[in-house]
Amino acid sequence: MLASRWRLSPNFIPLAAVFLVSGALLFTGALYAKIGVFVFVTSGWIVSLCLHEAAHAFAAWHGGDRSVLGRGYLSLDPLVYAHRDLSFIMPILFLMLGGIGLPGGAVYIDGSALRSRGWDSFVSLAGPLANLACFLVLALPFMFGLQDWAGAQLFWYGLAFLVALQISAVLLNLLPIPGLDGFGILRPYLPHDLQRQARAAAPVLGFLLLFLFMLPEFSRPFWSVVDGIANAAGVSSMEIAYGWHLFHFWR
Repeated sequence: MLASRWRLSPNFIPLAAVFLVSGALLFTGALYAKIGVFVFVTSGWIVSLCLHEAAHAFAAWHGGDRSVLGRGYLSLDPLVYAHRDLSFIMPILFLMLGGIGLPGGAVYIDGSALRSRGWDSFVSLAGPLANLACFLVLALPFMFGLQDWAGAQLFWYGLAFLVALQISAVLLNLLPIPGLDGFGILRPYLPHDLQRQARAAAPVLGFLLLFLFMLPEFSRPFWSVVDGIANAAGVSSMEIAYGWHLFHFWR
């Protein structure tokens, strides 16, 4: 039933095309410019945000909330997701300012339609799992050492930075802070009064988290963990750092 009614949004196709074409141009050396890395990473990051939001909706559909299909959440359309500022503009802004894989806002889910608290919890987990899948796919060439003999360096530096962003998104999303998916995983098992208080505190806690990331004492240990995971997947800290600098072409 889902396959017969699901359609990929025409708004997603050009976005994916920009990601693939810019990556191909960088890989072949036909495009050898910092702005090419910016376009490649930004379009790839938006694609992953779409996958993150669609994963929430896909889990909700299987959990009993059929409304997500009619709302277009399964189409990967970047224009239909709730909280467009939180889902796309803010993550891209913080990506440009500091290179942080800021989680986006979640889609609207009808919790009352979900079959159990377990499904409610899994709906929140599905988003970080999508970023985890993106990380594994993007890191696969590094695991096989392909960066040592195939393609131009700018491509690999941009891809390394994109891998680091996916890792940071997984780690950030899993923090048990109201407003993030980590709290959403726990929320169905908490008292209703505590859930209401958490919803009210979520905006303040979100801005507090962003402020903390501006402090080296907080951000350095976080990025050390990101580097450690990336290194274990074959992506070096040097490649990530070069990708970060190339992405910020205006600096």
